[in-house]
Amino acid sequence: MSFARVFAEIGIGDRLSVGGKAANLGELTRAGIAPPPGFVVTTAAFERFMDATGARGAIRRALAELQADDLPAIEAAGKTIRDGIEAAAFPEDVERAILSAHAALCAGDDSLPLAVRSSATSEDGEDASFAGLQDTYLWLRGAATVLAHVRRCWASLYSVESLNYRLRLKLSEDGLAMGVVVQRMVDSRCSGVMFTRSPTTGDRSIIVIEGAYGLGSAIVGGEVTPDKFVVNKVSGEIADRAVTEKAVQHLPDFAAGGVVVSEVPQVQRSQPCLSDAEILALAEIGRRVERHYGRPQDIEWAIARGPAAEIFLLQSRPETVWSRRDAQPVQAPKPRAVDHVFAAFAGKR
Repeated sequence: MSFARVFAEIGIGDRLSVGGKAANLGELTRAGIAPPPGFVVTTAAFERFMDATGARGAIRRALAELQADDLPAIEAAGKTIRDGIEAAAFPEDVERAILSAHAALCAGDDSLPLAVRSSATSEDGEDASFAGLQDTYLWLRGAATVLAHVRRCWASLYSVESLNYRLRLKLSEDGLAMGVVVQRMVDSRCSGVMFTRSPTTGDRSIIVIEGAYGLGSAIVGGEVTPDKFVVNKVSGEIADRAVTEKAVQHLPDFAAGGVVVSEVPQVQRSQPCLSDAEILALAEIGRRVERHYGRPQDIEWAIARGPAAEIFLLQSRPETVWSRRDAQPVQAPKPRAVDHVFAAFAGKR
């Protein structure tokens, strides 16, 4: 039983053992579209931790009593569960596996900044997307800090938002588990998201790229409106662009760790965060990722500082909103073809 696995060892078929986010990162690595290197703390480690702490039975009994519309009860139960997980000690074999994988990733440099990201087994799937419902922590340093934030990611499986989401959809807790991605950070000059079909119209002939200066957390938090670029998949041309006033950016705090909010220099605020060459390079990567998966994707990307301006993909997940609509019939089927004609004359269509 493996408690930690590097990205090159996993793929999309390993979702149940590593979670959706990690499975996609492994799949991208195998496809030669490498994300920043890292490893995943597997769901087996989560299961071992839950069994060792004796929390599993108590948690499931508490959740069985909850109703989706009883937010006070959800908040109280969630807090108790999360506090218990964050305070519990790791089983020795799980801690040893995480520390070994961390040492290999950092090549002996314990100060190397890392991201610790939740990867739930029910996350980033085709039927339900848990994106944003579990936690991500950026610019963390040191093995002890990573261990603490692995527990926090596990605990976030029982956040109010996540519990309420599962209760509303009546999703079973059976088989629900959490992997945790531990990954090298990218000091991003700019970052953002890319959609290989229009998120507003569903148009599959275009790629939509949104980006801003610094780390993507400024976009996620709504502190900045990103630039938007539309690329035509057929002609390869930039069909449209909308450049915004980007007053702030999130930057790494190299001294204290974590992220700080910084003002964008006045001269850069109204300038596009991406050059045309970078826009087209991102679009080509988007086409490659879509071809690899065989369906439209929502992609997180970052461009590193420095003369190389290296592009990294931080995540790729299936697009779900328009794909669900595509899968739905325009009209419920009738028992006989002639019934459509009768319904039309009766004014029922």
